Amino acid sequence: MTERPRPPLTLAVEAGPGAVRLRLTGDLDYDTNEQLVERAQACLAADPGLRDLFLDCSGLRLCDSMGVSGLLLIHRGTTSRGVVLHLEHPPAFLRRILDITGTLQLFVLDGAEPEESGRPPAGARYDPAPPPVPSG
Repeated sequence: MTERPRPPLTLAVEAGPGAVRLRLTGDLDYDTNEQLVERAQACLAADPGLRDLFLDCSGLRLCDSMGVSGLLLIHRGTTSRGVVLHLEHPPAFLRRILDITGTLQLFVLDGAEPEESGRPPAGARYDPAPPPVPSG
Protein backbone atom coordinates (compact mmCIF):
# COMPACT_ATOMS: atom_id res chain seq x y z
CA MET A 1 0.00 0.00 0.00
CA THR A 2 1.44 3.35 -1.02
CA GLU A 3 1.13 6.22 1.40
CA ARG A 4 -0.40 9.32 -0.15
CA PRO A 5 1.80 12.41 0.17
CA ARG A 6 0.40 14.96 2.57
CA PRO A 7 -0.13 18.46 1.31
CA PRO A 8 2.50 20.85 2.54
CA LEU A 9 1.48 23.98 4.36
CA THR A 10 1.48 26.95 2.05
CA LEU A 11 1.44 30.48 3.38
CA ALA A 12 0.44 33.51 1.36
CA VAL A 13 1.16 36.91 2.92
CA GLU A 14 -0.98 39.99 2.30
CA ALA A 15 0.26 43.15 4.01
CA GLY A 16 -1.63 46.38 4.39
CA PRO A 17 -1.45 49.42 6.63
CA GLY A 18 -1.42 48.18 10.21
CA ALA A 19 -2.45 44.64 9.30
CA VAL A 20 -1.05 41.44 7.84
CA ARG A 21 -3.00 38.40 6.67
CA LEU A 22 -1.44 34.97 6.38
CA ARG A 23 -3.51 32.53 4.31
CA LEU A 24 -2.89 28.98 5.50
CA THR A 25 -3.50 26.07 3.16
CA GLY A 26 -2.78 22.43 3.98
CA ASP A 27 -1.83 20.75 7.25
CA LEU A 28 -0.64 22.56 10.37
CA ASP A 29 1.24 19.86 12.23
CA TYR A 30 4.60 18.71 13.58
CA ASP A 31 6.25 19.06 10.17
CA THR A 32 4.87 22.50 9.28
CA ASN A 33 4.39 24.25 12.62
CA GLU A 34 7.81 25.92 12.59
CA GLN A 35 7.22 27.32 9.10
CA LEU A 36 4.09 29.17 10.28
CA VAL A 37 5.67 30.45 13.50
CA GLU A 38 8.74 31.78 11.67
CA ARG A 39 6.63 33.52 9.03
CA ALA A 40 4.36 35.12 11.66
CA GLN A 41 7.39 36.28 13.68
CA ALA A 42 8.92 37.78 10.54
CA CYS A 43 5.68 39.69 9.85
CA LEU A 44 5.64 41.01 13.43
CA ALA A 45 9.28 42.09 13.22
CA ALA A 46 8.86 43.75 9.82
CA ASP A 47 6.17 46.22 10.91
CA PRO A 48 6.51 47.85 14.34
CA GLY A 49 3.17 49.63 13.76
CA LEU A 50 1.27 46.40 13.17
CA ARG A 51 -2.10 46.33 14.97
CA ASP A 52 -3.72 43.15 13.62
CA LEU A 53 -2.42 39.78 12.46
CA PHE A 54 -5.00 37.70 10.61
CA LEU A 55 -4.55 33.96 10.09
CA ASP A 56 -6.98 32.86 7.36
CA CYS A 57 -7.62 29.25 8.30
CA SER A 58 -10.22 28.46 5.62
CA GLY A 59 -7.71 26.33 3.71
CA LEU A 60 -6.56 24.25 6.69
CA ARG A 61 -7.14 20.52 6.38
CA LEU A 62 -5.68 19.47 9.71
CA CYS A 63 -4.28 20.89 12.95
CA ASP A 64 -2.61 18.66 15.51
CA SER A 65 -1.18 19.44 18.96
CA MET A 66 1.99 20.93 17.45
CA GLY A 67 -0.18 23.17 15.29
CA VAL A 68 -1.96 24.38 18.43
CA SER A 69 1.44 24.93 20.04
CA GLY A 70 2.43 27.08 17.07
CA LEU A 71 -0.74 29.14 17.34
CA LEU A 72 -0.01 29.70 21.03
CA LEU A 73 3.55 30.82 20.24
CA ILE A 74 2.19 33.28 17.71
CA HIS A 75 -0.36 34.49 20.27
CA ARG A 76 2.45 35.07 22.78
CA GLY A 77 4.33 37.13 20.20
CA THR A 78 1.32 39.22 19.22
CA THR A 79 0.26 39.84 22.81
CA SER A 80 3.72 41.02 23.83
CA ARG A 81 3.60 43.59 20.99
CA GLY A 82 0.00 44.71 21.53
CA VAL A 83 -1.13 43.11 18.26
CA VAL A 84 -4.55 41.45 18.01
CA LEU A 85 -4.44 37.89 16.62
CA HIS A 86 -7.46 36.96 14.52
CA LEU A 87 -8.33 33.47 13.30
CA GLU A 88 -10.39 33.91 10.16
CA HIS A 89 -12.76 31.20 8.99
CA PRO A 90 -11.53 28.58 11.46
CA PRO A 91 -12.83 25.14 10.49
CA ALA A 92 -14.96 23.29 13.03
CA PHE A 93 -12.08 20.89 13.84
CA LEU A 94 -9.83 23.83 14.74
CA ARG A 95 -12.44 25.48 16.96
CA ARG A 96 -13.04 22.12 18.65
CA ILE A 97 -9.36 21.43 19.43
CA LEU A 98 -8.91 24.97 20.76
CA ASP A 99 -12.05 24.57 22.85
CA ILE A 100 -10.94 21.22 24.26
CA THR A 101 -7.51 22.61 25.14
CA GLY A 102 -9.07 25.65 26.84
CA THR A 103 -7.33 28.08 24.50
CA LEU A 104 -10.16 29.23 22.24
CA GLN A 105 -10.77 32.35 24.31
CA LEU A 106 -7.28 33.62 23.43
CA PHE A 107 -8.24 34.25 19.81
CA VAL A 108 -10.60 36.60 18.03
CA LEU A 109 -12.65 34.45 15.66
CA ASP A 110 -13.65 36.17 12.41
CA GLY A 111 -16.04 34.55 9.95
CA ALA A 112 -16.65 31.52 12.13
CA GLU A 113 -20.02 29.92 11.74
CA PRO A 114 -21.78 29.35 15.07
CA GLU A 115 -21.83 25.68 15.97
CA GLU A 116 -24.90 23.78 17.03
CA SER A 117 -23.69 23.96 20.60
CA GLY A 118 -24.37 27.70 20.67
CA ARG A 119 -20.84 29.02 20.22
CA PRO A 120 -20.48 32.78 19.88
CA PRO A 121 -21.10 34.45 16.52
CA ALA A 122 -18.34 35.42 14.12
CA GLY A 123 -16.03 38.17 15.32
CA ALA A 124 -16.75 37.54 18.98
CA ARG A 125 -14.29 36.44 21.56
CA TYR A 126 -15.14 33.06 22.98
CA ASP A 127 -16.23 33.43 26.59
CA PRO A 128 -17.78 30.19 27.78
CA ALA A 129 -20.58 30.41 30.28
CA PRO A 130 -19.42 29.89 33.85
CA PRO A 131 -20.15 26.45 35.29
CA PRO A 132 -23.35 26.19 37.33
CA VAL A 133 -22.92 26.77 41.04
CA PRO A 134 -23.85 23.66 43.03
CA SER A 135 -26.81 24.23 45.31
CA GLY A 136 -27.01 23.06 48.78
